[in-house]
Amino acid sequence: MKTGDFRNSEPATTLQSSRALRWTVAAGSVAMVIIGLVLLYLLTQATNNREMDESNYSRLFIVNVVVASVLFGAILWVGYRLFVRLRQGRFGSRLLVKLAAIFALVGVAPGLLVFGVSYQFLSRSIETWFDVKVEGALEAGLSLGRVTLDTLSNDLTAKTRTAAGQLSESTDTAAGLPLDRLVEQLGAVEVVVWSASGKLLASAGQSRIQLTPDKPSPAQFRAARADRALSWVEGLDDAGAANPGSVRVKVLVPLSSAFVGLAPEGRFLLVSRVLPPNLVVNALAVESANREYQKLALGREGLKRMYLGTLALSLFLAVFAAVLLAVILGDQIARPLLMLAEGVSQVAAGDLTPKLALRGKDELGGLTRAFASMTEQLADARQAVQQSMSQVDAARANLQTILDNLTAGVIVLDTQGDIRSSNPGAARILNVPLSDYEGQSLAAIEGLQEFGQAVQTQFANFLAQRSEQGLDHWQKSFELGGGGAMSMHGPFDRTLTLVARGAELPGNGRLLVFDDISDIVSAQRAQAWGEVARRLAHEIKNPLTPIQLSAERLEMKLSGKLAATDQAVLTKSVKTIVDQVDAMKRLVNDFRDYARLPAAELKPVDLNALVQDVLHLYESEGQNVPVRTELDAASPKVMGDAQQLRQVIHNLLQNAQDASESGSDVAGEDRSVVLRTQYQRTPGRVRLSVLDCGGGFPEHILKRAFEPYVTTKAKGTGLGLAVVKKIADEHGSRIDIVNRVTDGSVVGAQVSLSLATDGNAQA
Repeated sequence: MKTGDFRNSEPATTLQSSRALRWTVAAGSVAMVIIGLVLLYLLTQATNNREMDESNYSRLFIVNVVVASVLFGAILWVGYRLFVRLRQGRFGSRLLVKLAAIFALVGVAPGLLVFGVSYQFLSRSIETWFDVKVEGALEAGLSLGRVTLDTLSNDLTAKTRTAAGQLSESTDTAAGLPLDRLVEQLGAVEVVVWSASGKLLASAGQSRIQLTPDKPSPAQFRAARADRALSWVEGLDDAGAANPGSVRVKVLVPLSSAFVGLAPEGRFLLVSRVLPPNLVVNALAVESANREYQKLALGREGLKRMYLGTLALSLFLAVFAAVLLAVILGDQIARPLLMLAEGVSQVAAGDLTPKLALRGKDELGGLTRAFASMTEQLADARQAVQQSMSQVDAARANLQTILDNLTAGVIVLDTQGDIRSSNPGAARILNVPLSDYEGQSLAAIEGLQEFGQAVQTQFANFLAQRSEQGLDHWQKSFELGGGGAMSMHGPFDRTLTLVARGAELPGNGRLLVFDDISDIVSAQRAQAWGEVARRLAHEIKNPLTPIQLSAERLEMKLSGKLAATDQAVLTKSVKTIVDQVDAMKRLVNDFRDYARLPAAELKPVDLNALVQDVLHLYESEGQNVPVRTELDAASPKVMGDAQQLRQVIHNLLQNAQDASESGSDVAGEDRSVVLRTQYQRTPGRVRLSVLDCGGGFPEHILKRAFEPYVTTKAKGTGLGLAVVKKIADEHGSRIDIVNRVTDGSVVGAQVSLSLATDGNAQA
């Protein structure tokens, strides 16, 4: 997968989630804009219309509470989601909470500040609208208007009463001329005489051109009769800035008539005068201002509540918008960071699978793509490293297999001589589980102290002389066990002759390679002894016969011619010469047999029958050490040379009888020699063992028992076991010799041969 593939690897669920989030944000933004516009409209209308404020305040309050509750619930839900995410320990929760808190503080703190300042400003501004001086000025203006109207009314009333006295002597038909004069005198617009029943009797001014002039009500007639005069202002409610001349002051005064018979119900004089337009306009303005002032005063608390609710809702809108933006922007910022952090955690845990990458064009999207590309490169590099490691492991396994199957021993040491590693060949040669001693010094292993010290000395000399002599390794032979230079009570059951080679490894390591050449040395020694025996047999055997014949002839010539004393000396001397010559002949014959041992002709041989045949020679009653057999009837035939195996059995039995005879002399003790055969099915071999009851072998003899002329007998050549060893080698058989120990005491020795069976040899 290339880097471009990562851009299209975002899951469909992530895209759907992003699309749903965008729709949610858009819907929330539209809802907040609509709510804000509605609030602004209602606030404007409530400010300019007291009736609307009073009628819709409760509804507006409920709407504000509902919207505020919804916004507060949304804020609580967002906070709860963040809290749950934090409690669950989801990766990046703390970052989201921190971003949300930062954005919320950025939105809430200025909002609270603006809310506090706005509330204080509105409260103080509204209070200044209702100052005491303003209210007093309005009251003074109203009082001034009332006083002016009352003054005009009283003046007109007084003048009307005077005019009424002038008209009291006139009849209804003669009242027209006086009425015209009254219009001019009083500055009235009309003068009308009414009867008590509301009948027009006489008029002057504008009432003449009106078909149905306005007449006073019965209540006004009664009030005028009771108070002797009645004045009022008419048209003030309908007047305005466009028609201030329609406001009039009317005075209704009863007339006393001398002609009672003509008007028995009484007459009334009605005078109408138009108020000055400026006075009407100013009075109306003062009254309107006072009315509006009172309306505002009455709605002052509601107005405060309206502004406070609007500001509170605006604050909730700002908080909700801040939290929403905090979550959205925090997610937009944190999502790439969380993807990177999760990817880093996976990479740290060893997971180098392809990582998701954002498709945005910003730096964070580019960073995720770069991280995905880096992860891919790391995966490729790890794969290459794994392939290299596999090749190295295969090479190491091959090398380990080679080391494990080497017959030579290989040990890696450090500069202090401590064992780092070793192969099975080293453990087999030294007969020590070297893997259990890793980290310990070679010289600290029991039985290998001198060998380890000698190796360290060789390495020290090699490193000191390497630069001068240009050496790259050292080589030296060591002899362990037996009576050599490093003889010790160690783990060796025989003398080991090692040839060791040392070199320095990279990293201050030291390589020690050694091989057991004991068999080679033994073979070379046997070959040397065979050559010596052959030459001795050739050089010594020839003069023995003339010596024996000359001694016998000398005895024959001198017998009877010497005195008795001299004759005895002669006889004894000749006998000594003949006996020693016979001993020398036997020695020469042994040398000849050892040197000229023919190659074995391996054929199937019944080992039990061969043993029975040989034992016939040891059945005489004069035997001091009897021979007892323990033959395994299940033993199959073995591959061997019958004549050489016969010689092996004969030599082993003779050695066993000699050892048992020279052993303990305790009366009644069983000192018989045991000859045993045992079939071993797992390796498919037959084991031939001879056990004696002698004193065993000393340690240094035991380890070199199969070498020529190594013996514990006072008389003997030491070639018996050497011949047995040579025959065993010809048969490919392993031969072992050990001391038999009972309760910590040596009670004899045991020599064993392991011969291949007929079928196993063919296989």
